[in-house]
Amino acid sequence: MDLLLWMTVGFILLGFIVLISMKKGMERKLAFITASTEGEESSTRAKSIIRWIAGATAWGVASMFLVVWCFHHYLG
Repeated sequence: MDLLLWMTVGFILLGFIVLISMKKGMERKLAFITASTEGEESSTRAKSIIRWIAGATAWGVASMFLVVWCFHHYLG
């Protein structure tokens, strides 16, 4: 197997593991925000949820790029 394929599979699996491990914490932060809408702590937790969503989106886009690159490399 080529290094590109290992890199792609490793990146995708590692990303899934990180997202799943952080999911419960984000759910707790969201529950706290919906329970109390005011305060500095709610704002900080909301920003961390937004960063988590942005990171998950960037990971998804990078994963799609790597998969397309692998298809192009092996089938092209």
